[in-house]
Formats: sequence, C-alpha cells, structure tokens
Amino acid sequence: MVTAFGIVPDSSLQEIPNKKIVRALPLPEKFASSDPEMTFWHQESIRRGDTISAILARLEISQKDKSRFLDTVRGSRAMSQLKPGEIIHAETRPDGELLALRYFYGNGEQFQVEKVDGTFELNEQSAEGDTRVLVGSGMISSSLFAAVDKADLPSTIASQMIDIFSSSIDFHRDIRKGDRFTVVYESTQDESGKTQVGRVLAVEFFNKEKSRRAVYFQPSGDEGGYYTPEGESLSKPFLMAPLKFSRISSGFTHARYHPILKRWRAHRGIDYAAPTGTPVMATANGTVEFKGKQSGYGNLVVLKHDAQYSSAYGHLSGFNKKLQKGMRIKQGDIIGFVGSTGMATGPHLHYELRINGVQRDPSKIVMPAAQPVSKKHYSVFRRQTRELTSRLDLLRNTSFAALN
Repeated sequence: MVTAFGIVPDSSLQEIPNKKIVRALPLPEKFASSDPEMTFWHQESIRRGDTISAILARLEISQKDKSRFLDTVRGSRAMSQLKPGEIIHAETRPDGELLALRYFYGNGEQFQVEKVDGTFELNEQSAEGDTRVLVGSGMISSSLFAAVDKADLPSTIASQMIDIFSSSIDFHRDIRKGDRFTVVYESTQDESGKTQVGRVLAVEFFNKEKSRRAVYFQPSGDEGGYYTPEGESLSKPFLMAPLKFSRISSGFTHARYHPILKRWRAHRGIDYAAPTGTPVMATANGTVEFKGKQSGYGNLVVLKHDAQYSSAYGHLSGFNKKLQKGMRIKQGDIIGFVGSTGMATGPHLHYELRINGVQRDPSKIVMPAAQPVSKKHYSVFRRQTRELTSRLDLLRNTSFAALN
C-alpha cells in the first residue's frame, strides 16, 4: 500500500472535504496459495488472564498439535508464569502445524518447545545473553533511591549498595545531602531484547566526606562476597539495621516519655517506623529462641546468636510461616513483618541487641570483623579486582570534573 500527501502553501485545511473510502484488498495469488512447507514466526502478546491454550488458539494451531503441545508442557514452571505484556514467539506452517515456541519468562530464563521427528521436546534453561560491564555515578539530594533514579541507574543498584555497606553505613541515619557514589555493575541482554541487571562488581560511596570502597570476589570453590580493595571483608556478624528501608522513630535511651504509659522510662532498643507488612530481617546468624506473644512487645521473635549475643524483634504483625522455635536462621532471612501489636501507637519494629541478656545500644557496640581474603587467594584477588578499582578511579575523576 502506498499513500501520498500533497501540501499547498497557505491553504486552509478546514475547507478540504473529508471522504472515507474502504476497499477490500485481496491477497496476491502467489501468497494465497503459498508453499505448504513455508514457515512463519509469530509474536503473540500475553493478555491478562491468558492461558497457553488461548494463545495457541489465537495462533490458529491445529487441534492435533495443540493437544500434543499441552501434554508436553503439563507441569511446566514457565507455563504457570504467563505474565501480561510479555511476548510468546511461535514458528508455524500455513496449515497450523506448530514447529517451535519460545518464551522468555524472567531472570534470564527461557522456555522452548521444538518439534523433532514429529514429537515436541521441552527445554527450560537460562537464556544466553550479551553481558556488559556498565558504570554510573550520582549525588544524593534527598534519598539514595532518588539519586540512583536521577542517575538513570536501575533501582536494584540502590538495594545492592545498601546490602553491601549494611554493616558499615546506617542508611537510616548516616546518609547526608551531598553524599555521592560511583558504581560498576553487570547488565545482560537476552535473545528477546530484555535487559537483566546483574551484580554490582565494585562501588565507592562517599559519606560524611569519608570514602568506602567495595569489590566483589569469589574464591575458587567458595562463596563470593564483598571486600575492601585491601582484602578486608565487608561482612559483619550483625547488620546495622533489620529493615531494608525505613526511619528511626525512637532511639536507645535511658529516659523517654512513653506515649501509652504516660510516664518516663528507659527505652532499651531502637524503633524503626515502617508500613505494616514491611519484611523484617535477622541481623545475624542464629537460632530461634522465642516466637510468640509477650506482654508489651506484642508478637515477638528472639534469636540466639551465640553464648553472649541475642536479638529481639517486637510489635510484629505476623511471622514468617516457616519460622519455628529451634530452627537455624541466616543473616538477612525474613523472620516476620512490621506491625503494631502490643504497646504500640503505630506500625514500627522494636529492635533490641542483648549481650548476656542485657539490652545494649547497637550503634555503640564494636563487633569483631569477618575473615579477610586468605593468603592463598590474595594474589588472585588482587589480579581480578585491579581492573575494577581502576574503573572506580577513572569514574571518580570524571565525576569530580562534572561536579566542578
């Protein structure tokens, strides 16, 4: 189809009459009687409430192939995760024969069914993609997430930075206007064109005019983690806070006016104000010592970490369904959710760090450091992280030049 427009200078469009013409355009003979062996690739968008059966019907797949396909994919994880707006790719013949169907359903995973010798074969695997190393930088004017968004970086970068520095920076109290960051991270684009943000490989964070750097390193045959460029581990026995993102409404003090009891009393914990249902994390590895209701604490979880240390989490709206007394918990595991049970005027988490059963101010306790990179891995660590620190150096100088 060809459309042409003629434009006359200084002409009035209002004087031109409009006329609607609708004509049937028959397909050319050669196309209408196409080769039965010809194949076509279709893209079908997943609609809200869609099923794979409905999608196959829109693709006009033959009843025989439709039945065989449904039998093959019965119980498939991908087919139970049809997301509205995503695309199904299908290869068919003019008579409705289905040759192949692909679906990229998130996290770089690919669902693929192909017809081989008249039989459908299912394959679910990680889709190969093009991985790139990207860099970015930003300055905080209101919050870390706002700064990351302004720097046109994925929001998951902010979450990763909070996790990386969670044991050395209190992102609820320590962040200041003018703090800045530089970050090196992975980004993967799969065959469908989707981009998946990967791991932060290196990051530098300037807080209170003090620079903190972290690089990712995974020793052979061991778990990876974040270290300073000198090889010191950034992992700590205790996280600085049990919530991903919140604000402190009451700190640790020996004299606070209690809003319910209407009298002055000690407040031997830290209150984190957050919406009801906000996940609460274990600040350290340990064992569930108590789970249940306890007077003013309301719903309470107490974790025993070792002979000396324990932590308490009060006013919870509910517990992790799998949580049981005596079970082992890892640092960062979700144990419950913010609420206002017990003596609470609003939704918040009451958190306590206890040493030998006595509540202590978490912000004033010096915890032992985790193990650094071992001597046998140190040369490999230096070699693998040298390029990452060089990128931070380059980005820092570029950022300073831009800021000045």
